[in-house]
Amino acid sequence: MSKSSLGLAALGVSSVLLLSACGGGGGSEGGAAGSFDQATTEVVNASEEQGGTLRYAISANIESTDPGNTYYGYVWNFSRYYARTLLTYNAEPGKTTETVPDMAAEMPEISDDGKSYTVKLRDGLTYEDGSAITSEDIKYGIARSNFGDDALPNGPRYFKELLADSEDYEGVNANPSDPLAGFDGIETPDDQTLVFHLKKPFADFPYVLVQPQTAPVPADADKGQQYQEHVVSSGPYKFEGDWTPGSGLTLVRNEEWNPDSDPVRPALPDKITVEEGVDQNEIDQRLINGELDVDLGGTGLGPAQKGDILTDEDAKANADNPENGSLRYVAVNTVVEPLDNEACRQAVMYAADHNSLQRAWGGAAGGEIPNDVIPPAIPGHDPKLDLYPSEGDKGDLDKAEAKLEECGEEDGFSTNLGVRSDRPTEVAAAEALQASLERVGIKVNIKQYPSDTFTNTQAGSPDFVHENELGLNIYGWIPDWPTGYGFLSYIAHGDNIKKAGNSNISELDDEEINEMLDEAVATEDASEQERLYKEIDRRIMETGAILPIVFEKSVLYRPENLTNVRFSAGYAMYDYMPLGTTNT
Repeated sequence: MSKSSLGLAALGVSSVLLLSACGGGGGSEGGAAGSFDQATTEVVNASEEQGGTLRYAISANIESTDPGNTYYGYVWNFSRYYARTLLTYNAEPGKTTETVPDMAAEMPEISDDGKSYTVKLRDGLTYEDGSAITSEDIKYGIARSNFGDDALPNGPRYFKELLADSEDYEGVNANPSDPLAGFDGIETPDDQTLVFHLKKPFADFPYVLVQPQTAPVPADADKGQQYQEHVVSSGPYKFEGDWTPGSGLTLVRNEEWNPDSDPVRPALPDKITVEEGVDQNEIDQRLINGELDVDLGGTGLGPAQKGDILTDEDAKANADNPENGSLRYVAVNTVVEPLDNEACRQAVMYAADHNSLQRAWGGAAGGEIPNDVIPPAIPGHDPKLDLYPSEGDKGDLDKAEAKLEECGEEDGFSTNLGVRSDRPTEVAAAEALQASLERVGIKVNIKQYPSDTFTNTQAGSPDFVHENELGLNIYGWIPDWPTGYGFLSYIAHGDNIKKAGNSNISELDDEEINEMLDEAVATEDASEQERLYKEIDRRIMETGAILPIVFEKSVLYRPENLTNVRFSAGYAMYDYMPLGTTNT
C-alpha cells in the first residue's frame, strides 16, 4: 500500500468528487441497487439526503468511547463522529490508505533533518459548548494517553516512543496545577500551531497523526478512564446523555460544529444509535431484514449467514468481500510452559490443520491460508515462504511428534486457549485447532472471554495469561498503518510488551527480530526496508510464536437503505463518516 500523502489542494478535489457523487446513482459511482463487491472500488447508493437515524449494533460492548483509550479499529473509525483528529484517511475510493488533513489546515511541514513536524490547525474549530479548540488541547490529549504510570491503558504508545525531550515527563496527573510541565516533545507556540519533535527521523509519522489520540481534550473535562462517559465533542455529533458500557450510545447533532472547517464529514443522519451486546446472528438477520444499518464491529457476517448470502444472488448483490488487510492468528505464548520451548511451539505449527481452520473462518470467502505473517498488500509479504509445509494444508503430524520429542513432551501436553466468546468465527476456529492438536496429544482447554476486556484484562495482560496458563490465544491484527512497521511493531517487538492492553500477546522478545525492526524503521530506502521485513517475517515464523489462520476477507452486508457506502482500506471496514440512510 502507498505511503504517499495528499496535500490540501488534492483534498479539495476529493471533496468535490464526493459532493458530485451525492447527486445520485449511476455511472462509476454506483447506483442504489449495487452489485457484489462493488463498495470495495466505488461509492454505492450515493446520496446527499440528510435526516433519519443511522442504526449500529455490536455483539460486544464498545471497548471505550474515549478516543485516547482504544485500540480497536472500529472505534478509531466510529469515534470520528465526535472526536476529530489531526489527519485522517482519504475517503475517495482507491486512495483510502492516503493521509489527508482533518483538523490540520494542511499536511505537516517537515524539517530538513526529518525530526520536526509542524502542524497548523484550521480556523473555526470548536467544542460542543462553542469554545475554541486549541493546540494545547491536542497536546493534552496526547499526554494523557501516552505518559505516566496512570496513562490510559488501551491505546498504543507511539508518541511516547517517538517524541524527544519527554523522557522525564510523568503525565498529566503528576502536577495538577500545570499538567503539561516538562512535556517538551510537542511545542505549542500559539493556539493554532503544534510542533512535534522526534528523537530520530520517522517517515511514517503522518500515520501516527491519524490516530484518535490526537483528538482534542479540554483538561478541565478529563476524568481519566471515566471520560468515556461523556466525551466532549469536536465533531458533528455529540453524546445524548452519558454512556456506560452495555447501555448503548446515542449521538445527536452538535449544533456548534462548523461544517466549513470540516471537508471530511458530510454528517447526513440526524441521529446515530448503537446497540451493544447483541448476538451476532441477530445482528446479521436484522441487517438483512433492514432493521439495522451497520454492524459496528466491522468484521462482517458471522458463519451462520455468510454462506447463505454468498449463495443467494439477490442478497449477494448487497454484500462485499474485501481483503481487509488483517491477519487472524493464534498467539503462541513464549513464556507459558512448555511453550516457552521453541520446539514445542513448532510442534503446534506442524500439527495445525490449516484446512479446518480456514473452513471455521468461512472457507475461501473468509480468507486465504497464509504461510507467513505479513499480509499480501504490505511490502515484506513473502508468498514463497513455507516453513511448515503439509499435504492439503492438513498439518504434518510426524514432524509435530518429532518436535514434541525434541522439547521433552513426547506424550503431548495440556494448555489453555483464550478466545473472544462473542465472536462465533473465533470460537469455531478455537474448536478446529483443539481437534487438530489433539491428533498429536496436545490437549487444548478453551477459555472464553468478552471481547471488550480481552485485549486489556485477559489475553492482553501477561500476568493473567501466566496465572491462567493461556499458552494459546486467538487474535487478529490489522496494521496500525499500511507499512511493515505499522503491521509488525506492536505484535512482534519485545519493547512493546505491556502490563495491560498488551498486543504482543505471544510475548515475543527475540533479539534478532527487535534489531531488524529497529533497523528497518530507521532506513528510508524502500527496497532495503522490504528486504528486512521479509527477514523479520521468516524469523517470526521460525520462532513458532504466531500461527497464522487466515489473511482475512470479510463479508460485509449493506442494506438497501444505507447510502454512500464504500470500503476503506485505511480502516479495513466501511468508512463510517459518509454514511447516510433513506429511512427518514
